[in-house]
Amino acid sequence: MGLLNTGAAFPALTVNAVGGGILDIREELAGSFGVVLFYRGSWCPYCIAQLRAFQRAGDRFAQVGIKVVALSVDDEATTKEVVEKHKLTFPVGHSADARAVADATGAFVNDEPVHLQSTGFVLAPDGTVITAVYSSGAIGRLVPEDVLGLVSYLKEHMG
Repeated sequence: MGLLNTGAAFPALTVNAVGGGILDIREELAGSFGVVLFYRGSWCPYCIAQLRAFQRAGDRFAQVGIKVVALSVDDEATTKEVVEKHKLTFPVGHSADARAVADATGAFVNDEPVHLQSTGFVLAPDGTVITAVYSSGAIGRLVPEDVLGLVSYLKEHMG
């Protein structure tokens, strides 16, 4: 699978949810504009800053009708710690299979240690990709202000 271009259907992707159960990304976001964030791990300061920024934007996102999900290869204990420490209220998946996620979405994988590089998708309510931001390193990632601006523009012009 190559990169997901604008208009592509976001693939069926499930990941373990903190606290048990399975997070089905398409199901979680269905009917809303959605943001899917792959972050490198709890050890990455840029990733934590991004997660915190999306959490801070939560009220504005709710007003516009945008839902957020995030995932990484971190284990459940590490992910739970990130969620609690930064008071994240959106679903965060753990123990993602980096290769399987990369095969499905085109995300870049780091080999040693294995983790997904920062990747962000904005999805339309029907689950198609509006935009995708692929990073192959520490920086270059989706930011909440851009997502808010894009979705607000689309809603205004889609009727």
